[in-house]
Amino acid sequence: MIEFSAAEIAALTGGVLVGIDQHGPAITVTSAATDSRECTPGSLFVAKPGEESDGHLFVGAAFERGALLTLAEREVAAADGAPFPAVVVPDAVLAMGALTAESVRRLRAAGDITVIGITGSAGKTTTKDLLAGILATMGPTVAPRGSYNGEVGVPLTVFEADLDTRFLVIEMGATKPGHIAYLASLVQPDIGVVLGVGSAHAGEFGGVENIAKAKGELFEALTAQGTAIINADDERVLAMQTRTPARRAFFTSSDDFASDGSTVVRARNSTTTPEGNPSFTLQFPDGSEHDVVSPLLGLHHTTNLLAAAAVAFAVGCAPEAIASSLRTQAAASRWRMERTERTDGVTVINDAYNANPESMRAALRTLAELGGGRRRTWAVLGEMLELGDRSVEEHDLLGRVVVRLNISKLICVGPNTRALFNGAVLEGSWGSEAVHVDDADAAERMLAAELEPRDIVLFKSSNGAGLRFLGDRIAHAVADASVSAGPAATDERDAAGATADANPFGKADQQ
Repeated sequence: MIEFSAAEIAALTGGVLVGIDQHGPAITVTSAATDSRECTPGSLFVAKPGEESDGHLFVGAAFERGALLTLAEREVAAADGAPFPAVVVPDAVLAMGALTAESVRRLRAAGDITVIGITGSAGKTTTKDLLAGILATMGPTVAPRGSYNGEVGVPLTVFEADLDTRFLVIEMGATKPGHIAYLASLVQPDIGVVLGVGSAHAGEFGGVENIAKAKGELFEALTAQGTAIINADDERVLAMQTRTPARRAFFTSSDDFASDGSTVVRARNSTTTPEGNPSFTLQFPDGSEHDVVSPLLGLHHTTNLLAAAAVAFAVGCAPEAIASSLRTQAAASRWRMERTERTDGVTVINDAYNANPESMRAALRTLAELGGGRRRTWAVLGEMLELGDRSVEEHDLLGRVVVRLNISKLICVGPNTRALFNGAVLEGSWGSEAVHVDDADAAERMLAAELEPRDIVLFKSSNGAGLRFLGDRIAHAVADASVSAGPAATDERDAAGATADANPFGKADQQ
């Protein structure tokens, strides 16, 4: 983190110094956290109110772990009645934004740094993981942990950077218009990537077209010296090219797309292996071609692989180095098509971190391809949240897609998946092929009783539906199950979800 004194923080945020004697303003913090358990000696603890708890309740715990200062919205007293050293501000999240903008300014003043913003309705986290893996071979790279992509997550990512950082990768999510414009104003990206426009959060945005307008805010934030990396396979993203003064570069899986002389990174002969891994020939603007088989699971990841390759090429990475990195990178973040091979022969695919109609269909297609008519397939699906007035229709359509893909078994989990179940039944799923259960416990009992060797089971839902935890339990129901692709849970917080102090992700499924 760029070091800040208490006096500097107060000046930047318009805050008031509290609990600090005449020498106190010289207190210098060297890291920042919104979770008291992540504080270390020299930390700034941001005591923001959370959706489930209030960070002010954990100020004492933060100081016990070495925090020197808190950025808070009110005074908090220690056991002796004296207030903890603090900068008190009206809004801790906005104050984090002010520190973020100043951090980026100082990083740019100190040396050569490239800031890359990534947004889209799906694939942001996988793309930033892939890109960070490539860029790390070129210089010190900072990228978000997990899905840090909102008004809190973006500052926390920037606070990880120091004067040696060469590449700063920022994931940007939004739940309403203006969010991405705000985040971009903090980091002033040199390169912007829009992966796609889906229907997630259509209810909050007021329709898909408004989602497209919001995603395009990233391109609008670029200067003429910047570069817009454009998904030419998404019509709404392609139309955004008129909204930016920046240079344009494209990525596509189509042989037919032709640009106006701008660079194009292309996937030719895109398909999947029998194991479900994306396979294609990666073609660069210099004419070089490189065969890539990715360890990721599902053809839809081709978009993410291409986006990462296009950014890496734009910053000067050699094509062979890009292809080599993509050939070796498995999923780095949890619950993204995370595949577990149990020792009893059951395959578990846990993709229950985010969900919208597009990502649901992509995951189901991968499930069907892996089954290939030779293995029994299970789709354990929860609710897609925040679809607004289209929720019933989209869940109904998804149930019909399950049947059309010839998925063997469908379990619809939760009271709000009744339309999903009904859609499957109306499409021709009879008997026990499709069932509706009230909760994850009922689904778990059914799976424990009926799963057989060689079955493949997919868990997919919005984050708020919580099916990722059911997926974990089923994946490790056999004591010596081993993860063959994807990261394992590393501590109690990974398994339990949001931390007690504050949720750094903002809303659960921020798109």
